[in-house]
Amino acid sequence: METHHVPIGRILSAMFLVAGTCIGGGMLALPVATGISGFLPSILVMAACWIAMTVTALLLLEVSLWMEEGVHVITMTTRLLGAPGRIVSWLLYLFICYASIVAYTAGGGAQISAALKGYFGLAVSKDICAAIFILVFGSVIYCGSRIVGRVNAVLFIAMVAAYICLVGLGLPEVKSELLRQKQWRGSLMAIPLLLTSFSFQTMVPSLTPYLKRNAKALRIAVIGGTLLTLLIYAVWQCLILGIVPIEGSNGLAAALARGEPATLFLKEHVAGRWISSVAEYFAFFALITSFLGIALGLFDFLADGLHIKKDGKGNLLLGLLIVVPTIIFATQFERVFLVALDSSGGFGDTILNGLIPVLMVWIGSYRLGY
Repeated sequence: METHHVPIGRILSAMFLVAGTCIGGGMLALPVATGISGFLPSILVMAACWIAMTVTALLLLEVSLWMEEGVHVITMTTRLLGAPGRIVSWLLYLFICYASIVAYTAGGGAQISAALKGYFGLAVSKDICAAIFILVFGSVIYCGSRIVGRVNAVLFIAMVAAYICLVGLGLPEVKSELLRQKQWRGSLMAIPLLLTSFSFQTMVPSLTPYLKRNAKALRIAVIGGTLLTLLIYAVWQCLILGIVPIEGSNGLAAALARGEPATLFLKEHVAGRWISSVAEYFAFFALITSFLGIALGLFDFLADGLHIKKDGKGNLLLGLLIVVPTIIFATQFERVFLVALDSSGGFGDTILNGLIPVLMVWIGSYRLGY
């Protein structure tokens, strides 16, 4: 196995890419989905999901290091699981990635539209802003994984800065009695969302060449990135569950019933007027970092699955395969993808990012002698 030296800066960039992919728009739904069970039950179930998804990512990393450079999930599953594995991977990977990118593009477009109206008084439709979002950040993917890593690192640091401001403004208003509430019975219902919240495996094969196939650097990036995600989630849960009560018209139960994000209800229970503005910045950076991680994984997946060479024309074709369907669905059929993602995204993630890596390592190690 090759052991090229990897600079610490690149390892940190990869770690931020892992964490940034995990921490997306789903983070805003986490306190709502887990809040009715209480702080302690939600943290314990979250920790179990973190362990499970980190282990499966390390297994997928193992498979990636068995293969030559440029190989993605399709070739891995074809070699190790045969035609059934290839078909399942194609369907689930494309569904999860495109659905996520469409959701992030639609959400980013809505936020850009609101910002233009709020700050500059410009009335620009959400559809036009969604197209701007995918064209601007899709062009970053076209530039390759090194540029994606650098841009993502800047955006991730900005997201963490907004997060720290949000926590700093909100923690003084946390009520300890709200954190002591427990309802163990409902804690398992959020497992599909929690698994999805630690989902980044789609871009693990893209990390392998980025960190020069250095196994130690890759393990540090994966474990460090998911651990950072867990810590950010835990403090976020403490903040929201300690401020927003479960019951009441502006409580977590009402947010769950109406399908609205936690940040919308946060401003109803705090005195500070800056909290909602900082929450909007945080949500926007979270959307972009998740978009970059998933789009990079999809870019490499399509190159591998369709045998497209990543050069000038090839990169343009791959970019169009991502941008064109995303613009169409984000502006014309957004609800179709969002409903599908809500109903089966967590279970699709469980199969693709949970069961398939375990099967590939087991068959590769015990049957094929890797």
